[in-house]
Amino acid sequence: MGRVAELAGVSVRTLHHYDEIGLLRPSARTFAGYRAYSAGDVERLREVLAYRRLGFGLREIADLVDDPATDAVAHLRRLRGLLLEQRDRAAAMVKAIDRELEARAMGLRTSPEEQLQVFGAQLYDTIGSAYPATRRTEPRIAARIWGALGDAQTVLNVGAGTGSYEPPDRDVTAVEPSAVMRAQRPPGAAACVAAGAESLPFEDQSFDAAMAVSTVHHWPDPVAGLREMRRVARRVVVFTYDADNTGWRERFWLTRDYLPEFADLLIGWPSLADLTQAIGGRAEPVLVPWDCADRFFEAHWRRPQAYLAEHVRRAVSVWTRVGPQAEQRAVDELRNDLTSGRWAERNRDLVALDTAELGLRLLVA
Repeated sequence: MGRVAELAGVSVRTLHHYDEIGLLRPSARTFAGYRAYSAGDVERLREVLAYRRLGFGLREIADLVDDPATDAVAHLRRLRGLLLEQRDRAAAMVKAIDRELEARAMGLRTSPEEQLQVFGAQLYDTIGSAYPATRRTEPRIAARIWGALGDAQTVLNVGAGTGSYEPPDRDVTAVEPSAVMRAQRPPGAAACVAAGAESLPFEDQSFDAAMAVSTVHHWPDPVAGLREMRRVARRVVVFTYDADNTGWRERFWLTRDYLPEFADLLIGWPSLADLTQAIGGRAEPVLVPWDCADRFFEAHWRRPQAYLAEHVRRAVSVWTRVGPQAEQRAVDELRNDLTSGRWAERNRDLVALDTAELGLRLLVA
């Protein structure tokens, strides 16, 4: 135990405390009664300490490391994203301080408003690393989703994340398996239940409608999750994408010219027919506006420079799933083409478009 504490940079007393509260209980004891930590215990300790040093409370950490939907690789990717966020936030603050020092050296003083904009809420809009700062409700897409809900008064939001697209004028219940996402839901958001889509803890026909927005691709079994939505609600509305049609992938310059690995992510993904059949509904195309406020993967189709920003990419799972090598290659090639003018020449027809068909679909039943 002492060796584990030494390697981890914590005290033996800290390990005792983690054991007492159930956060990290060693798998075995020696004949002398000392705690013995297995390889799995050490892996869990690494996750506990990493989240602790990122500022999470012990109760939050317990929810995170006990989350059955998150394996060791997912924890590492999540921790990487959180650390990059922390790094970017620190870098932005250093730059802001440097600007302030330069201004003062020249005898200039920034206004109180400017000081608060730099170090207050607008800092997060500038660096945008946290998920809520980049993934926002797009009003035009929200109108389609809320319209499809019809006159439903009780709505279940499955895979609710931080609460984007939850209708403000309905009685909403949220379901979200990730403790990280639940922790980021804003004050006043709908009550959120920790559960997965494939096993919703509700009776049949408990809700007027069930909705799911940009989440189905994260579910272990999308078809089972959609059937569950149909079971617990009389109406189902799902915002997702069509993995069948290669046409939009070829039209979308990012997947066509820079990230062909995206196609590999769709292998084994249920067909659009399978998804619609699971809820007994229909599929409607959803065009992406050029100035889309929700910064999902396809959102910047007319704003290519956005894909160069680390914080924009970190809020989209595609970049993590293709791996760092593919991501870096795509970003480098895009940057070079933007600098040389090749991107503009190849995609000159896009500037005249207000919307684009990029495979997004609204499933309604």
